[in-house]
Amino acid sequence: MRSAVLLLLCPCIVAILIHAWLILYRPSGGSSRDPAGGLSADVLVGILSARHHYDLREAIRETWMGYLRDQHYFRHRVEVKFIVGRHGCHIPEEDKEDPYSCTLLNLTEPAAHVAGQEVEIVSKLQAPVLSPSDVPVISFDFKVLHPVVITQLGVFPRGPNWGLPGNLSVTLFPLDQEEPVISVQFSPDGPGTNMNGVWYKTVEKFILPKGFEGTLLWEALDPADLTMANVSQVCWDTGGGVLKIATVADGILPHRDARGFPGLAGGFTFSIYDTAGLSEMLRGRPGRMTTQEAQLAREEELLEQESQRHGDLVFVNVVDTYRNVPSKVLQFYKWSLRNADFRLLLKTDDDCYIDVDAVLRRIKDRHLGRRNFWWGNFRQNWPVDRVGKWQELEYSSPVYPAFACGSGYVVSRDLVEWLAFNAEKLKAYQGEDVSMGIWMAALCPEKHQDSGWLCEQACYLDMLSSPQHTAEELRLLWRRKQACGDPCGCPWDLD
Repeated sequence: MRSAVLLLLCPCIVAILIHAWLILYRPSGGSSRDPAGGLSADVLVGILSARHHYDLREAIRETWMGYLRDQHYFRHRVEVKFIVGRHGCHIPEEDKEDPYSCTLLNLTEPAAHVAGQEVEIVSKLQAPVLSPSDVPVISFDFKVLHPVVITQLGVFPRGPNWGLPGNLSVTLFPLDQEEPVISVQFSPDGPGTNMNGVWYKTVEKFILPKGFEGTLLWEALDPADLTMANVSQVCWDTGGGVLKIATVADGILPHRDARGFPGLAGGFTFSIYDTAGLSEMLRGRPGRMTTQEAQLAREEELLEQESQRHGDLVFVNVVDTYRNVPSKVLQFYKWSLRNADFRLLLKTDDDCYIDVDAVLRRIKDRHLGRRNFWWGNFRQNWPVDRVGKWQELEYSSPVYPAFACGSGYVVSRDLVEWLAFNAEKLKAYQGEDVSMGIWMAALCPEKHQDSGWLCEQACYLDMLSSPQHTAEELRLLWRRKQACGDPCGCPWDLD
């Protein structure tokens, strides 16, 4: 009797064991899928990657990403994708307004009468444009797109007799720096020379290089001594585009942490430096454009081959530049909800070392999978930069809301859903990490502070991530981690 029962139960036991084995040890080819056909994983990892960063992507595949792929336990818990812009920039580096965007340096051939001659930034000034100032300090910002030489600084006159009623100064500062480049004094007894309705004084010639961002500052003890212009009614002469003026249609300059009230209380004259070099650069532009198009076609071909070979690239519909990184992230969030089933999303960059064992262990040990959750290393009261790569001209506060370092952070799915749903309404600021902080400030998520997500390149035994590495450095960190458990160096290291 007992033998008969065992014979009857045996097929059931075998079926249960086979079912358990299939769950634990699925075939190794490809990722697990949810019933709807999308990816299924506890953690979805999105790695921001530039189109041309082939070496960094390959290094990640050979190190921590390959480790996840080769381990049965992790293969069905973690899915990793590289986030790549669908479009390359068609503008050659030499012809970009700055290295961080895809904006054409919109210069024109210097006219014969302009080459080597002084240009007045404010031209055809009419009295109705001017009005009395009610502030004692006025500031005006501009950017140099091709080198110029400042020759004169000027102030607007006051009243029907076009004179100067009091003492005032005009100073040129590099934006956000304390030391002035040029400064001149004006007074009723020493007004300088009137030219086309503006009082000018000659200054020592000073070359402002391409990329220079400056602030002109007009100061007077009495606001009545300053005259302002409605910038929306001013006629500008930028020397064929060698200067960029930061004005908007309603006549108010963009908000910055200005030294004075944003406005215009005078002008300056300049000459274009190296007009022959400018002409040569413009004549060479068509050839560079042709070469750039050929390079983009080759880049596209290589990316398609890479995508077919590895299947881990997600192309999002943006031009792949630094300024578009916030949009890249939002587009990836939208893609993730359409194509993946996950609880948590880890975002990192392609130059980052990630200790995936430590990340997953910490998620489990500290129960970090809850809703409305953001885990990272948060910068607090971080000042807003007004110049350089991290230049922010549209966020008016002097400091950012708390934001997680870009080397790595984890957010819960519900936050990803909110970001994806509102992606078309969210404003992209200068960087992905600060943009994320501004967006998340509206939700007040539960922040889990963890200094293991390093903000700068460094190495610690218990770090979760480390940014700003080359491909070879990523491989070295991983080899050490695998050899002795310490990415920062094994006892027998000779390097």
